[in-house]
Amino acid sequence: MASGDEVLKKLKAKAKPDHVGGMARYGMVAEQRLGVSVPDMRKIAKEVGKDHTLALELWKTGIPEAKIMAAMIDEPGKLTEEQMEEWVKDINSWDICDQVCMNLFEKTPLAWKKILDWSKRREEFVRRTAYALIACLAWHDKRAEDEKFVKLFSIIKRGATDERNFVKKAVNWALRNIGKRNLHLNKAAIKTAKEIQQIDSKAARWIASNAIRELESEAVQRRLRK
Repeated sequence: MASGDEVLKKLKAKAKPDHVGGMARYGMVAEQRLGVSVPDMRKIAKEVGKDHTLALELWKTGIPEAKIMAAMIDEPGKLTEEQMEEWVKDINSWDICDQVCMNLFEKTPLAWKKILDWSKRREEFVRRTAYALIACLAWHDKRAEDEKFVKLFSIIKRGATDERNFVKKAVNWALRNIGKRNLHLNKAAIKTAKEIQQIDSKAARWIASNAIRELESEAVQRRLRK
């Protein structure tokens, strides 16, 4: 079993401090960041293996790469609602949000409940996490019934007026990913996007037009028809 210190040593060995400035320009929080790439983090996570206790230890360091590693090695079966609430409050960067959603949060049945809870919250990254979770579930949960995603359109419409960059991009991501699951959801997502387009909000208009452009594109339509 690896220790937290050993994992941090592995991360620091892959650190590229000169990359941190570039990451910051893409909106990633620079504070405490080492400059480790996601492929390098995945490789270390594979070497370490699943370890819930170690994941909790890494998360508490506050280091962005350690937080992402924590999501990669944590055990979804041991994830509690209390832990999800503690972690979501600590998310302060879009890349941490998205990696935690796709590597851990989407793998628990609690995800659907937390989407409803967090979409109502005001904190920027808590709300982003709700919509990033929708996007991840639409992308990866092949067994989920269409109706589960149809019920999320009202949440997407509610979030479409949030002008904050990291929220509106996640709302857009969620809408596009639902619309790329199959032809039925594609039509439903385009209909929702056209409804959002009528809202008097700059964010809503951007979310809608961007989603419609992709969902009506020949590439997406051709793939879905197959």
